[in-house]
Amino acid sequence: MQNHNRGDRLSWGDTVFLHLEREGMPLNVASVCVFEGEIPFGSYLRFVESKLPLLPRYLKRVVSPPFGIGLPSWEYDPTFKIRNHVRQLTLQHGTDAELKAVAGKILSKVMDRQHPLWDLTLVHGLKGNRTSMIIRLHHCMADGIAGVGIMNVLLDASPAAPPPPRKKLRLPAPPRRDPLTSLMSGVVDSYSDVVKRILSALEDMVSIAEQVTANGSDLPTDQFSRLLPEITAFTERLRFNVPYRGPQKFTWGEIPLADVKAIRHACGTSVNDVILALMTATIRRYSEFHGDRVKGRLLRMMVPVNLRGSESPGELGNRISLVPVTIPLDIRNPRKLLAAAHERTNFLKRVHAAELVSLAGGLIGFFPTSVQALAGPLASQLPITPFNLVCTNVPGPQFPLYLLGHEMLRCYPYVPVGGEMAVNCAILSYNGTVYFGFSGDVHAAPDLGRLETFLEQSFTELRDAARGLSPQKKKTKKKRARAKVKVVSKSTRATAATVRAPVSPQPPPAVESAGAGPITEEESLRTVANA
Repeated sequence: MQNHNRGDRLSWGDTVFLHLEREGMPLNVASVCVFEGEIPFGSYLRFVESKLPLLPRYLKRVVSPPFGIGLPSWEYDPTFKIRNHVRQLTLQHGTDAELKAVAGKILSKVMDRQHPLWDLTLVHGLKGNRTSMIIRLHHCMADGIAGVGIMNVLLDASPAAPPPPRKKLRLPAPPRRDPLTSLMSGVVDSYSDVVKRILSALEDMVSIAEQVTANGSDLPTDQFSRLLPEITAFTERLRFNVPYRGPQKFTWGEIPLADVKAIRHACGTSVNDVILALMTATIRRYSEFHGDRVKGRLLRMMVPVNLRGSESPGELGNRISLVPVTIPLDIRNPRKLLAAAHERTNFLKRVHAAELVSLAGGLIGFFPTSVQALAGPLASQLPITPFNLVCTNVPGPQFPLYLLGHEMLRCYPYVPVGGEMAVNCAILSYNGTVYFGFSGDVHAAPDLGRLETFLEQSFTELRDAARGLSPQKKKTKKKRARAKVKVVSKSTRATAATVRAPVSPQPPPAVESAGAGPITEEESLRTVANA
């Protein structure tokens, strides 16, 4: 989705996420981070407050335009209080299961739009002398990529604890906005935004058409005819594709990044292909566990794609497109499943699916903001399933991060659920580990935790299969096979020669000859064989 900011106004893409939210169905991005040691809340509170000048949007709330004309704007919260956004709690039992339950409750709540749409919760009492931090941002503020950037602002790459702030944060006095000025500004900005998007859409259409034409000639005809029907087919509901009711559950799993990269190298695919294959196998196992049919069925995943350029990697807001990756659900051979995922993602890249979806999604922005505000909550309740689930994969830093000198041990990402996508998955790689966060409606997936087990089983299966494909082992197997063939051939020739030889039933007795000793049994047999 393209981002066309007008000063401090939300983009149309950010506004869509704002309007899709309804009471009981929050649209937030989040993460549950686990740190070593006990983090004092007082020091933590002052530290977070000292970082806010680097994140001015975190001091602003969303203000709707007069009469719903134009895009909402970011304005400083005149009643901002840090304790409205930074909280603490203590676990009773300190288990990971209790932490998951607490995270699910927090992530099930809609944030107050009278204040900036973010909060941080410091969780004490985690067993193993650990502390957790739950980061929550509204999706209108950031997507997954921007969320990782925010984590990099709050955390440090050095284990040395930063010095405490010298003075208390002073917020800028928010100027009072004149309603008439706001109305006129909203009309002008809205009109300008629509004109620019129309011109940009026309330019994108020409560019995409040229690229598709150029790449389309390289696509094999049979591949195009096989995969296009999968992309255009209607999404078939799985057991968790039911209207969202809430509240939510949150659970997670993790696998080594080195093993994922080893699978990628052994099979000639990408890390994202490996992730998609693992998710497909996990959902297949979950469906079969409940006795659902998987033969002939397809899994359609909504895969967000980052559209940020190299010049704006830390840009806030939403700069993503959505790619529909459809993979057969009944491929049991892990190597064939990975190959199927790789083939389909390559096909989508060559037909520029991300650009096409972004272009089509831009049409939403042509509707007036007031219409979007009314239609958004209704659209989230319609019995429509464009995808089975969201599968978003965000690359994080591959080095340890620290909060006040405490190392972050784990980081489990969260993506919201809603509509008829009542189970979703977010993936984040951090410091050599790939972390999976499964979010789900408690009614649609009461046993959401089983996905952890099925993910581990699917990963073990794919890892073992990929190890059998490694180049060194393939050469060793071929050498052993050739050596075995040679041994068998020599044995066969020797056996055949022995069968043809007129061997006597009894070997002849040893005889004396002039100038020589007695002839041995071995020499006698050799003489007979050469006769």
